[in-house]
Amino acid sequence: MSGDNSFVVVANRLPVDLTTEPDGTSTWAPSPGGLVAALSPVLERHQGCWVGWPGVADETFEPFRTDAGVLLHPVRLTAADFEGFYEGFSNATLWPLYHDLIVPPIYDREWWSAYREVNLRFADEVAAVAAEGATVWVQDYQLQLLPGILRQLRPDLKIGFFLHIPFPGPELFRQLPWREEVVRGLLGADLIGFHNESNAANFLDLARQVSGPSGSHIGQPDELRVEGAAATREIGAHITTSDGRRVGVGAFPISIDVDSIGPADPAAVAELRAELGEPKTVMLGVDRLDYTKGILQRLLAFEELLESGALDPEEVVLVQVATPSRERIEQYRVARSQVEEAVGRINGHFGTIGNPVVHYQHRSMPKSQLGAYYAMADIMLVTSFKDGMNLVAKEYVATHPDGSGALVLSEFAGASVELEQAHLCNPFDLESVKRAILNAVWDLDDAPEATRERMLAMHEQVTTHDVDLWASSFLDCLAQADSTGDSDGEPEPR
Repeated sequence: MSGDNSFVVVANRLPVDLTTEPDGTSTWAPSPGGLVAALSPVLERHQGCWVGWPGVADETFEPFRTDAGVLLHPVRLTAADFEGFYEGFSNATLWPLYHDLIVPPIYDREWWSAYREVNLRFADEVAAVAAEGATVWVQDYQLQLLPGILRQLRPDLKIGFFLHIPFPGPELFRQLPWREEVVRGLLGADLIGFHNESNAANFLDLARQVSGPSGSHIGQPDELRVEGAAATREIGAHITTSDGRRVGVGAFPISIDVDSIGPADPAAVAELRAELGEPKTVMLGVDRLDYTKGILQRLLAFEELLESGALDPEEVVLVQVATPSRERIEQYRVARSQVEEAVGRINGHFGTIGNPVVHYQHRSMPKSQLGAYYAMADIMLVTSFKDGMNLVAKEYVATHPDGSGALVLSEFAGASVELEQAHLCNPFDLESVKRAILNAVWDLDDAPEATRERMLAMHEQVTTHDVDLWASSFLDCLAQADSTGDSDGEPEPR
């Protein structure tokens, strides 16, 4: 039995949070985050259905529509599901594994069972709401088994999968005890998308090495072939599975909805700088408080630059917005403790009463307010150890259409492939981070025209390669995908 939704997005979370008002009434508010920002405009245009967990354990909610007309279909998870599937396997096993073992992954068989069961539950819900022949777009690492399960339940569906985080090299992925099951789950899709060529190449290499359920190889992928690189840096290749299906593999760099950022109010920007004491240079970091984001490293680099006299605490401030994230997981609690200890130490040494040199906020910030912070910042600091893309870097660039500002960007963020005019740094090397920060400061002071040209080039890249291009490129390739193997063509990038 099928539903009546011809386009379905399925992700771990719905794009809304349940908030309780002072009078006790509950309302749904749009969620922050890059995935929501990227997919919401796509679903609004398609008037599609979004399947996901509403963020409240042990509660059952009926489907409802957003103000924009998108149907939201909640999936019920218990507290035990959340602990084993999300906090456990997704974020204490897969997340560190896919981020190159920044912390050691934990391989727990009970977590794996929870991950498998929740993926099956999601598949049942999607199978129930999707119309005959519908397009289903599965999002991210929490649901990697879903394409394979859905392929068995509803072979009529066109299934795409996109990974929003990095995909590791096969020598790391092969640590995973359940590697064959995860790969088979992904290969249930008609098209698998990654942010960049290196992630796609890692998956293709893995497919050459990992065996199927009976020991026979999954199927040899075609040689990696770059297509349309000048326009979108997409690539196209196929993997032929043991049952003869052809699965497309491509790189589709995600981007932002530029219009949703909007121009900042000059009065709001001026007010922010006044609240900071009218410093000469404002540096800004905006991150989830995650150990992959390199927040502590940028603070240590900033501290050493102050200690050496390379930066003057009378002239520069660092604003760090750290959104709470996965706070029940031990590594995240440790990361927060380290960051807040560094903030206190730096302010105690270099700040004065009422005039801290680091302004730290540990709470979410609405996008309408965040735009003013981006526009206010002279230098944006993105120093992640590993990032699938990092949309914060693109949002910052989008708010500087006049070419003002400078971007310090980790070379291990996916955005570095497209924003190559940024001041790139190696976040594992404190001297490299310090050099990039100083180069950004010096360029703003001594080479304003060259700095402006760099920013304008990045602004052109971000505005012409926006979320619409990302989504339409993926969906166009998915529409053309022929998993039966009858077509000789590769996925054609737009």
